[in-house]
Amino acid sequence: MATASATGGSARAEPTRTTNPWLVAVVVAVAVFMEVLDTTIANVALRYISGGLAISSDEASWVVTTYLVSNAITLIASSFIAQRYGRKRVYLICLATFTIASILCGLAWDLPSLLIFRMIQGFAGGGMVPISQSILTDSFPKEKRGQAFAIFGIAVVVAPVIGPTLGGYLSDNFSWHWCFLINGPVGALAFTLVYFLVQEPEQLRKKREEMRRKGIRFDLIGFLLLATFLGALELVLDRGQTEDWFESGFIVVATTICILALAGSIPWLLTARNPVIDIKLLASRQFGSCVIVMLATGAILIATTQYVPQVLQENYGYTATWAGLALSPGGLVTMMMMLIVGRVSSLVQPKYLIAIGATIISLAMYDMTRLNPDLNFGFFVWSRAILGLGLPLIFIPITSASYDGLRPDQTDQASALINAARNTGGSIGVSIASNVLAHREQWHQSRLVEHIVPSDPAYMESMRTIQRFFAQSGASAADAQSQAMGYIGQQVQQQASYLAYIDVFYTLAIVSACTIPLALILRNVDLKSGGGGGGH
Repeated sequence: MATASATGGSARAEPTRTTNPWLVAVVVAVAVFMEVLDTTIANVALRYISGGLAISSDEASWVVTTYLVSNAITLIASSFIAQRYGRKRVYLICLATFTIASILCGLAWDLPSLLIFRMIQGFAGGGMVPISQSILTDSFPKEKRGQAFAIFGIAVVVAPVIGPTLGGYLSDNFSWHWCFLINGPVGALAFTLVYFLVQEPEQLRKKREEMRRKGIRFDLIGFLLLATFLGALELVLDRGQTEDWFESGFIVVATTICILALAGSIPWLLTARNPVIDIKLLASRQFGSCVIVMLATGAILIATTQYVPQVLQENYGYTATWAGLALSPGGLVTMMMMLIVGRVSSLVQPKYLIAIGATIISLAMYDMTRLNPDLNFGFFVWSRAILGLGLPLIFIPITSASYDGLRPDQTDQASALINAARNTGGSIGVSIASNVLAHREQWHQSRLVEHIVPSDPAYMESMRTIQRFFAQSGASAADAQSQAMGYIGQQVQQQASYLAYIDVFYTLAIVSACTIPLALILRNVDLKSGGGGGGH
């Protein structure tokens, strides 16, 4: 979830409430629900997208990573843009652009067009969540904001739960295009309601005028350097496997651009008058550790949301609907745990809750390494439920931990960076999982094929048994031998696939385990003060 920090810093005026604030909360929650839904709704539809556009499963995964990266890029700039150009105006532009881009995604005719529209959709969606939080903060008095953010939090948590199931149902019964087209009417309704119901406080207008008088400008150079770094990094991770890594001139050039952009951004952000992000935040032990933990958590959350449905469809023959349903109970567990952790977090130091959450997630990933052809639907439901127990133990306490020691004027950037870390981590997680899957499947297949030789007694015995089976089914001797060889080849490929997915889950388990010591080095926070904004 996103944090409750918002544009406008610490100096907030109580707004003139001519509109029922609860109505504003519902309207904003609907818009955010739609945006967050798009991080998961397409995951179970990737097989349909792959078939419909005649692309590989690796290329189909770019539909997810492109959205996440562009979303993260916009997040780091959303706070300043909303302050400088008007919160309501920017929000409406983002909402309209997101809706139009969603419709264009549904009408995409090939992979490049789909990726371009997904990129635009991600750019627009990245500004919606933090601005929504700002609108809620200014629409409610302090004593009511907790309840308002509960509504907001439910929308953010429920969307990923419904996303896979809804995406699977639409893909199975209609078309993958409807995973995006469904945003059209919802976005139009949300735009209309926001236009008429949401008001901008007078203090924000005054602050905007003050920024104009002082000539405070957006740090375009810093933003472009960071955008180039993240974009080039994603290109390297997405295309590395298919381009044979550094044997490819394209990967070498993309890597060089990535390194140069990162190297150039550091001195610029340290010396710029109004940097797009305060890089000193990332250098601090407390906030830097929180960002790394969120990167890892985002990687696991998004990677599993994509690859669990994928293995269910490819190796177990599940429909997209049932693959999505396997994830939904875990989302319900997460919702219930959010309520529990919200109460416990005022009693227990965040670093211990985060460490426990990372341990649970690591165990959930390790449990998935028991993958084999005999597993039933219940195994995947329970595994996702265990993951659902761990996620809130990170998402909620990390707010208190990351905001600890920050000045009021730093909370906006902290909110943007934590949210960007979650999305960037998700994109990196999908790319790493995709590369591990492709590389290890080839490796396992090569090792298994080494045993398929006439000198291997076990292979010859299996070959004779399978030949007899096909011969008894009516095949000629020559056909029985050909069918037996084909069957063994199919089994080798399937076994290599299972082993490769096991390696993916081992990798994710290690990633989560590595965040445990990072959590434990965090400082204790003042639990009485609440430690900061809302949940993530």
